[in-house]
Amino acid sequence: MAELFKRTYTRRELSAHTGQLSQFAGVRLMTLGDGVERGVRMLEFRTGTGLRFTVLVDRAMDIADCEHNGRAVGWHSPSGFRHPGLHEYESEGGLGWFRSFSGLMVTCGLDHILFMDDDDASQYVYGPRQTVKSSLHGRIGTIPARLTGYGERWEGEDCILWAEGVVQQSTVFGEDLHLIRRIEVKVGSNDIHLHDRVVNHGFYRTPHMYCYHINVGHPVLAEGSRYVAPIRDVVWAAHAEDYQKQGVGYRTLSEPKLNFHEQVWQHDMQADAAGKVNVALINENIGFGFEVEVLKAQFPAMYEWQNLQAGHYALGIEPASNHVFGKPFAKERGELIWLEHGDERRYDSVFRILPDAGAVADAVSRIEAVSLQPAADYPAPSGHFPPIEGR
Repeated sequence: MAELFKRTYTRRELSAHTGQLSQFAGVRLMTLGDGVERGVRMLEFRTGTGLRFTVLVDRAMDIADCEHNGRAVGWHSPSGFRHPGLHEYESEGGLGWFRSFSGLMVTCGLDHILFMDDDDASQYVYGPRQTVKSSLHGRIGTIPARLTGYGERWEGEDCILWAEGVVQQSTVFGEDLHLIRRIEVKVGSNDIHLHDRVVNHGFYRTPHMYCYHINVGHPVLAEGSRYVAPIRDVVWAAHAEDYQKQGVGYRTLSEPKLNFHEQVWQHDMQADAAGKVNVALINENIGFGFEVEVLKAQFPAMYEWQNLQAGHYALGIEPASNHVFGKPFAKERGELIWLEHGDERRYDSVFRILPDAGAVADAVSRIEAVSLQPAADYPAPSGHFPPIEGR
């Protein structure tokens, strides 16, 4: 049943109170009409609890806006939700990706994540293609989806809002990988469910790497906000040689700063008994937070990204298929995923709004029951990258 407006409704009762469900909740398709966003198709979801989020159909069905009762969760960068037709993948030495980098979630992959790389292309059996040149975080995030459906469906007394699409990262004499993405959220809920399948549609043996760049902004991110996670080891920090120079550790966040250089960690997370890893950013001063839930078997690595530069202010929660040193490191350790024709990998995640102090406290309690994270803001990185099995 739908829990709305401090009561519970059956399907019949909810129908009796309106001519259309869209009065309270729903999903609708629209097109953005101005500036760099002009022409981008977008799905708007409203659950009736105050949760509103948008899905960019023309940008890999990534989640752009996200808010709860008018309080922002998702990050808006200066780049905006730029039309994919404006994107120049190989520009700026591979860093052109930043010019389309905005929103709550940007998908990275499907055959490459992390920094730029030139990789052997012999598996594609084409003489002129000696290498595959990959820019930052791969191609998938600026490829339009083929929208296969969206709407609402009833399962007994529960109403599910949903959308599904197929994003094809494909070329001749190269990869032919398909991302089949389904997004679901129940009316009366604050939990967004994301179900991804990455399938090798082609007949070349193809590498696969995957990451969600989940970007949380103000007011969830604010001075004194805390990164809460079941960390059993701090594996790596990009700035370890001058660890405390900027005055911000991994755990407690600061106000926006001038001339802040991004800081990145990799943490090894302890999964719970069901194999789940939950990570949250919480602002206890206003009783508001955001939680990400993934399966460790699907996302064995977790990065933390801090971009506290004034005007760019964001905290990234980044579940990933591989360690932070990227494809060469994965190959060397035998940890790179290879997909034959028809092979697929599944990714099932939950993005959860923590709308009040009680929900924030409950999330902290659940996470700390799995593993207590280091209390210090500057724990020494171990340099120990645990083996990734099942590849």
